Amino acid sequence: MQTSRPPLLRTNLDTNLLKLVAILSMTLDHFGAAFFPGAPWMRWIGRMAFPLFCYCMTVGMLYTHDIKRYLGRLGAFALISQPFWILAFNSQDFLGNLFNFNIFFTLLVSLFAVWSFKEGKWVLFAAGVLLLAFVNFDYSYGGVVLMLIFYLCRSHPALGAALYTLDYLPALWGGSLEDPTSLVVGGHAVGFEIFALLALPLIYLKTGSGLRIPKWFFYCYYPAHLAAIFLIRLALGAAWA
Repeated sequence: MQTSRPPLLRTNLDTNLLKLVAILSMTLDHFGAAFFPGAPWMRWIGRMAFPLFCYCMTVGMLYTHDIKRYLGRLGAFALISQPFWILAFNSQDFLGNLFNFNIFFTLLVSLFAVWSFKEGKWVLFAAGVLLLAFVNFDYSYGGVVLMLIFYLCRSHPALGAALYTLDYLPALWGGSLEDPTSLVVGGHAVGFEIFALLALPLIYLKTGSGLRIPKWFFYCYYPAHLAAIFLIRLALGAAWA
């Protein structure tokens, strides 16, 4: 009689739900940045997206049967998304932003680096971290830090949650009164990165939504929503301002 495969993580495996929350918060963040700069709450909720994506990538790394195909899919959609990313937010200088890499590239290199760490390929791991640190990737090497926390603490959720929290605590004194996205409390500015802590219970408390969404939806949604932002800005006459 076959025994069931033991879970590789003791954290939340309901990744379809987590990905859905991530893309909804990302969409709110991007629409807030593009159209509602006076509504910082949209950017605050958007801070949930990146850690949720990093967590889901870590789960995918542990459960995938073919890491090369997994990385290949990420790479393909990173390339597909790049022109839409530029058009959505930097259409006035398309060529100048060719190497201002979108979040899919960050997730791709971060996943590659952490997979290299897992496999003991230290040169590749170091190369991935250095690439993220010195090339213009969104979030820099922050994705590697998060994925390492999720991977190394996969059987110790309490420790993982504590390290995750510590990773974002510098935001308490990292805000600026001149930054409209900062949270101002008693005259003190808190960096909006602190709202990434909203994702913590979703990652470390198990849910059982039973949600099933085709994996290609998540890949295709990213460039599609960027194209929508560009077209709306174009229609409003703002894209080339």
